[in-house]
Amino acid sequence: MTDTRTHQTPPLPSDAGINAAPGPVVADKPEAVVSARFAQGNEGYATLVWRRFKRSSMGMIGLVLVVSLFVVAVFADFFAPMDPKRAELPFAPPDMISFQDPQGNFSLLPYVYPIGETGEFDPITFQPLTGPVMDDPTPTGFFVEGYPYRIFWVIPSNIHFFGTTDGRPIHLLGTDKFGRDILSRGIVGSRISLMIALAVVALTTVIGALVGITSGYIGGAFDSWLQRFVEFVLAFPQLPLYLALTSLIPVTAPSNVFIAFVIGVMAVLGWAQLAREVRSKTLSLARIEYVRAAIAVGSSDMRIITRHILPNVMSHVIVAVTLAIPSVVLLESFLGFLGFAVKPPLISWGLMLQDTGTFSVIGSYPWILTPVMFVLITVFAFNALGDGLRDAVDPY
Repeated sequence: MTDTRTHQTPPLPSDAGINAAPGPVVADKPEAVVSARFAQGNEGYATLVWRRFKRSSMGMIGLVLVVSLFVVAVFADFFAPMDPKRAELPFAPPDMISFQDPQGNFSLLPYVYPIGETGEFDPITFQPLTGPVMDDPTPTGFFVEGYPYRIFWVIPSNIHFFGTTDGRPIHLLGTDKFGRDILSRGIVGSRISLMIALAVVALTTVIGALVGITSGYIGGAFDSWLQRFVEFVLAFPQLPLYLALTSLIPVTAPSNVFIAFVIGVMAVLGWAQLAREVRSKTLSLARIEYVRAAIAVGSSDMRIITRHILPNVMSHVIVAVTLAIPSVVLLESFLGFLGFAVKPPLISWGLMLQDTGTFSVIGSYPWILTPVMFVLITVFAFNALGDGLRDAVDPY
C-alpha cells in the first residue's frame, strides 16, 4: 500500500525571517542582544577614540605617567622629602635604603643608613673610605612632618608624603655641589620645566592652528605669501637666535620677566611647523561636500571654520600637542644647561644639569646626573601618550 503522507521540510532559518508576519525583524530577540548590536552606531567620537586608545598598552602607560607628573608638579612641596634650598654636605652620595631594622628583622617601612666615613683608608691612595653608617639608622614613614610650605600658595602645611620620622635629613639621590637634596630639587623643579613647556605649547598651538586654518581656507595670493613667511621661520637657525635673544636680558632682571621672555622666544619660533600641518589638513577639508554645501547656503566664513573645519582639525592638533611637549622640555633643559633658561633661585631640570659641566665632577660624583632621569621620564611619558593618541585617532 502506497504511503500518501506528504513529508514537509521545516523552513530554514532564513525562510523564517521571510515568511514571518510583518513587523520588526529583531522583535523576537532579547533586548540585550539588540542593544549590543546597535550600540556602536550611537557612540560618540570621544568614546570611539577612548575605546581604541585603551587597547594601546604604551599609550596607557604614558597616560598614567603624565597624570602622575602633573600631580607631583602641582603638589611638589608635599612630595619633596627635604627643603630644596637647605644646604647639607656637598656632593653627598645617595643614602642606602634597607628593609631590615638594626636587629636584622624585616620591616615594612625602610630604614635609611646615611653615608659617612668608615674609618678605613684606601691602600693605594690612602684616602678615607666612605660607606653606610650601620650604627645610626634613620627610620622613615609616610605623611611625616617636615619643612613648612603652602598648598596652592595659600594653605599652610608641613606634612610630607615620605620622609624621616625623627626629622633628620634624607638624600635618596645624593646632594649637589651646594649640599642641596637632588630628589627634592627635581620634584620642585618639575613645576618650572612643565610650566614652560605647557605655556610654549599653548601659544604655539593657538598661533599655528589659526595661521594654518586661515591660510588653507582663504587660499590664493594670501596663502602663497603667508607660506613663504612660514618657510622663512622654519629655515631660520633657531639655536643662535635663542642664545642671542636670551643673552639680551640683563642678569639683574626679575625671574618672572626672564621666564616670560624665554617662553615668548620659544613660542615665536615654534608655531610654524604646526601651521603647515594644519594648513594641509584644511586644504583637504575645504573641498569636502558638507563644506561646499555650507558655502552654497551662505554660511559665514567664521561659522564654516569654527563648526566644520576646526573640529576635524582638533584631533591632529591634540596629537601634535602631546608630541611637542617633550621637545620643549628637551629644549628648556638644553638652554638651562647653557645658562639661558632659568636663573636662581628658581629651580628647573636644565638649571640642575649645570653641575654636570665638567667630566671630573661626573667621574667623581656620578649621582649628579640623576636630573637626566626626570627629563627622560617626562619625554617618554608624553611620547608614549602621543603615539597612543595618534593610533587611536587615525581610523576616525
